[in-house]
Amino acid sequence: MKVKTKATNPDLISLIVELKSESFKSKKPVWKAVAKLLDKPTRSRRVVNISRINRNTKEKDVVIVPGKVLASGELDHPVTIAALSFSKQAEEKIKKAGGEILTIRDAMKDKHLKNIKIIG
Repeated sequence: MKVKTKATNPDLISLIVELKSESFKSKKPVWKAVAKLLDKPTRSRRVVNISRINRNTKEKDVVIVPGKVLASGELDHPVTIAALSFSKQAEEKIKKAGGEILTIRDAMKDKHLKNIKIIG
């Protein structure tokens, strides 16, 4: 029988609760979808390379990765990326391309972000 596991990190649990609350208050289902993706075991969370972000976005897009962003590939246009974590090399490549790095909590609080894509 498969045992169902959930997040145990207290910071992550509080983020998930905040995301669900914000989704209800703002009537934006994107935050509930991100909360659902984050409420999985670590081994099931998303890992996304910069090359995938580059292929699926255009300039000035806003992307949320419910997991970790890795540095494989190149980014040739500025993109705002919010993720649970970033590798150091990924951070450097995003900044070099003129992009912006946010935490998921910061992205949730920024009311100016529109047309958010979830990649992962």
